[in-house]
Amino acid sequence: MTATYTAKDITVLEGLDPVRKRPGMYIGSLGSAGLHHLVWEILDNAVDEAMNGHATEIALTLHKDGTSVTVKDNGRGIPVDKHPKFKKNALEIILTTLHAGGKFDSNSESYKTSGGLHGVGASVVNALSKELKATVKRDGAQWEQTFRCGRPTTKLKRLGAARGTGTTIYFHPDPTIFPKTEFNPATIDERLETISYLHRGVRVTFDDQVNKKQQSYKHDRGIVDLLHKMLTGTAPSNESSGTAPSKPVHESPFTLIRDSDTTRGERIEVALQWTEATCESLRSYVNGIPTGSGGTHENGLRSGMGKALRNYIETHSLAPKGVTLISEDLREGLVGVLSIFVTEPQFQGQTKDRLNNPEAQAIVDSAVRPALEHWLNHNRTAAEAIVSRVILSARAREASRAAQQQVVRKSAVSHRLNLPGKLSDCTSPGTAGSELFIVEGDSAGGSAKQGRDRKHQAILPLRGKVLNTEQASLAKVLDNKELSDLVTALGCGVGKAFDLSKLRYGRVVLLADADSDGHHITTLLLTFIYRHMTPLITAGKVYLAVPPLYRIDIGKKTYWATDDADRDRILKTHRDDRAKPQIMRFKGLGEMMPSALWETTLNPKTRQQLRVHIVDNLQTDRIIGELMGKDASARLRFVMDRADEAQDLDL
Repeated sequence: MTATYTAKDITVLEGLDPVRKRPGMYIGSLGSAGLHHLVWEILDNAVDEAMNGHATEIALTLHKDGTSVTVKDNGRGIPVDKHPKFKKNALEIILTTLHAGGKFDSNSESYKTSGGLHGVGASVVNALSKELKATVKRDGAQWEQTFRCGRPTTKLKRLGAARGTGTTIYFHPDPTIFPKTEFNPATIDERLETISYLHRGVRVTFDDQVNKKQQSYKHDRGIVDLLHKMLTGTAPSNESSGTAPSKPVHESPFTLIRDSDTTRGERIEVALQWTEATCESLRSYVNGIPTGSGGTHENGLRSGMGKALRNYIETHSLAPKGVTLISEDLREGLVGVLSIFVTEPQFQGQTKDRLNNPEAQAIVDSAVRPALEHWLNHNRTAAEAIVSRVILSARAREASRAAQQQVVRKSAVSHRLNLPGKLSDCTSPGTAGSELFIVEGDSAGGSAKQGRDRKHQAILPLRGKVLNTEQASLAKVLDNKELSDLVTALGCGVGKAFDLSKLRYGRVVLLADADSDGHHITTLLLTFIYRHMTPLITAGKVYLAVPPLYRIDIGKKTYWATDDADRDRILKTHRDDRAKPQIMRFKGLGEMMPSALWETTLNPKTRQQLRVHIVDNLQTDRIIGELMGKDASARLRFVMDRADEAQDLDL
């Protein structure tokens, strides 16, 4: 019997049903990022009013329940009159129909630039909310309509006369759609503060009723104030407090503000400052929306900046002898903000994380290059400081490559790449599925070697605490036996000569004891990897093993606890059991039987590992510099600020 496939098998989803059926297509995920994306969609509509000169105030309230939000603006107010074609009021059409809004017609006077051009934002939020209430003030009256799961529950009602104009949207995400509906106040606060930087003169307020806090932001200098915050970690109005994450090499930043003309509509704002940091930190925005994955506008900025710096260096004969400047040298230590406004942005997906407009690169490039070159020529002191910073980066890169070549030469004279004798390598060819465990101490290394999967898992034991590489030159680092063995085992080099394609393992796992000494060793290793092998982290190759600190036997069952809190949780859970708990605290991984180490820490089916990733390059650079650098005062401040957290120290 042959199965049939006919027209009756075709399902047609109407209205907002597609959104509820496949919400991930519209908001990216059902986790925290997707939940907060609902807030950003409603917030972006209020920002669009401010962006086009129709609103001066935006207010967001996170209600006491932590799961509902109200966004209010004093813009023009969503139209409430009946649409001539669909015979429904415009408010209902916008909130219940995909691809409905006033941002599609580029010739319209409604919106010259906008963050939401798909016309799905407000309707998607409505579809994924168990309750949404829209209140509009316009034409001398106040109007209200309520919805549930994307469908109207009341008709549009006129509440009475009202002064002023504006739109207020209250919504409560549907718990049948989202596993968790609690919003993060800190995430919302950060987004609101960023909005105040990107839209000069607009007042943005946040009423956090969960924590009973109110905050108001207004920045007349716009992204210049945002750059200052990135450099200092403090608000511009409180310059006396806080420690700069990395010292700028020139006093005043380069700024460019080019307002849009009447025909094209593009607006470009740039603020750049070079620092002593070893990383580049650039934040970019399109129509007020953060583009974390960059895009063509970032490419244009880097291209224009590179051309301007190279022209200045060549014109003034400042090129260093024997050293070739590459793009990474020009950008090392750069901290910057790029904000552009375009009429028809082409984002990569509804989540708008990357700009794809091909013309944006040329627009930003042609604006930045002449402006930066002019600024360099009229700010000679700052220009010379920047060029010195660039040359310093180039020389450090050359020195790093020379040191790497020395390691390669030493490795080449011996068989099997001169692998360290204490490395117990895995037997599988290639890197797929292979793992290198960097283990604290020979004793733990012995247990790990016996308990591992020999085909896929390699073990490299390190003796004692490794060198603090934050306070040492690369040459001194490579002279250190433990770190030199690690570099050789990995096979991908160090510094700017690092080549990820030569990495001998698919995953690098730091495995140290679950006590304070183990945490210290892990921190030292992470400092080394971050400073000299950063691509290992950015490529998602570095993991932290989570070994147990306690073994708890209750009757015939065994439980493993990673820390004191985990131990207390297990004991509390089984406090009514008749059997008396037998608790064993491991002084080190070497005390564990190989079979127990395999079961808890090495076995991919039962273990727990934490992937190391960098959320904010600039903040990471600052924290490592303060906690691991030569300046002890920064560490003292860190310890004193957290003195009340020091409980049950492992002394």
